[in-house]
Amino acid sequence: MTQEIPSLSSITSRLHLKQLRLLIALADHGSLLKAAEQVALTQPGASKALQEIETTLGAQLFVRTNRGLEATDLGHCVIRYARLIQTDLAHLREDMIGILQGHGGRLALGVIMGAVPLLTDALTRLLEKRPALSVEIVEDTSARLLRLLDQGRLDMAICRTSISQQPHLYDSIDIHNEKLAVVANIHHPLARRETLQLTDLADSRWVVYSANMPMRLLLEREFHEANLRFPLHLLETTSAFTTLSLLQRNPSFVALMSVDVAQFCTRFGMTTILPLPLHSRSEPYQLVTRHGGMRSSVAQLFIDEFTETPKEEA
Repeated sequence: MTQEIPSLSSITSRLHLKQLRLLIALADHGSLLKAAEQVALTQPGASKALQEIETTLGAQLFVRTNRGLEATDLGHCVIRYARLIQTDLAHLREDMIGILQGHGGRLALGVIMGAVPLLTDALTRLLEKRPALSVEIVEDTSARLLRLLDQGRLDMAICRTSISQQPHLYDSIDIHNEKLAVVANIHHPLARRETLQLTDLADSRWVVYSANMPMRLLLEREFHEANLRFPLHLLETTSAFTTLSLLQRNPSFVALMSVDVAQFCTRFGMTTILPLPLHSRSEPYQLVTRHGGMRSSVAQLFIDEFTETPKEEA
């Protein structure tokens, strides 16, 4: 029988911030006495508070063992969210201080791999205007970044809304037309060729994005239009660092990257851009926010870096 968890209204009306602090302290120390001391409670008071938390949430969160108190599976889940709430409150305080000082604040930004150079350029300009600004940057896929936007974990993201089944949930601005390049180790056997065709790389081991991601779909389209079978033995990753590491260790591997990232890596001798023309165009990068969401002053300043500065077409 599935355990019944109390309603959200019941939890929010009965749960207190000091109780969340106690949960974190119990997780950190595994001792009721030490946790009680950390949150300025007596041991009986802490024991009673833990009972109240478990009653409020309708679940046992800790069990007693010979090593002290240990969290149950549900306990680990609750503790993780307690830490998130504590972090969010710390960020709230930072934002308030920044607003009162008139030059600080905090910004949480998401970005897909290919748009990292675009984000860092805009952020560098913004930090010149707001040197006390605190920034969190999350690099991930568009799908993951949109979920973080939904949860309120990001103020905005540079990604694509086309991968969502509900793109109407977001406000977006097209900010950059992406071009792609095929990259490889500088010692790749075909690195010194003047021109290449896709058939030259048909049997290569490709490092690619996961299925249904825009960059992967573009590569599949290139193979289809060239009447070539798409490679069977792929290495799938969304990590730029993993891609670069694989190319560094395997001179025969190839990967598809945005031109901006490819040029950055090539500039520092990490990779080379292979002379293979791509005929398909990828979707533009978008600056995405939640539809109808409130924007802070620093979030609007970041948006202004794209809407007020002329952008060179990629």
